[in-house]
Amino acid sequence: MELSIKTLESSDEKVWDDVVFSSTHGTIFHTIDWLKIEWRRMVQMQPDTEFLPLMFYKGSNLVAIYPIFTLKKGLIKVALSPPPRSKMLFLGPVIAGYDSLKQEKKESRYIKVQESLDHYIFQEKACKYAKINTSPGLYDSRPLSWAGYAVNPLYTYRIDLTKGIQAMWDNLDRHLRGNINKAMQAGVTVREGDKEDLLFVLDSVLKRYLEQNIKMENYKDYLLDIYTRFYPDNLKIFVAEHRDRPIGGVIDIHFKNIMYGWMGLTKTTLNGISVNDLIQWEVIKAAQKTAISLV
Repeated sequence: MELSIKTLESSDEKVWDDVVFSSTHGTIFHTIDWLKIEWRRMVQMQPDTEFLPLMFYKGSNLVAIYPIFTLKKGLIKVALSPPPRSKMLFLGPVIAGYDSLKQEKKESRYIKVQESLDHYIFQEKACKYAKINTSPGLYDSRPLSWAGYAVNPLYTYRIDLTKGIQAMWDNLDRHLRGNINKAMQAGVTVREGDKEDLLFVLDSVLKRYLEQNIKMENYKDYLLDIYTRFYPDNLKIFVAEHRDRPIGGVIDIHFKNIMYGWMGLTKTTLNGISVNDLIQWEVIKAAQKTAISLV
């Protein structure tokens, strides 16, 4: 199966997003709107960045999309998906109709897509290095391993929210339930937030990095762009308050019935009280009303 590659044009944007939304491993980071925002950030940070929204075809049939960013690291050109310091949890390929394919077809299609991608970035784009962080749902890492990539599996927790909130509470560790109750008894409350609260969470993250002598770029413009495009349907902000003063918060992403923990939950100033445990519990309660699972 020989594949042809073309770079996304504006007339293809709906086709691209249709693949993202119809696939179990298409994420919000694969959507055209998020990728455009990321590209603007990267160009401001490193002007020689090239964004390659690649579309793979067998004849006239679109079989995969694969967003790639190329840039220079010293004298070496690299291909990255996602790019560095992007706050994108996942990227890599989205293979159209992957879940409906038989196992042999899944493997052969993924292998061919990766072979075509590697030829493009290493031969045509003269890259010397590539790093790819694939999304959940695309579990088979063998096509990358067989292509010569060093594969490093990463894991996280995923909570099924379909059993109801009482079952979720009963399943929590006893110590964790105690922390949540103690925070509520101390008068800590959690509410959903807006743009002002988003900037509060960002500021708390920046301050925490400074306390640890870690340099972090200012993501204000980036987050405001994300907020403008994705709030409130896909961007969820939760802020903890004590005596009408914000003391902690988190920014989460809601996409295709999954809530993803994204940014925040820094160390709080209320001594002896586990504010972040209460925030996480309130996130679970909010997610349970609209989401199927929490990551």
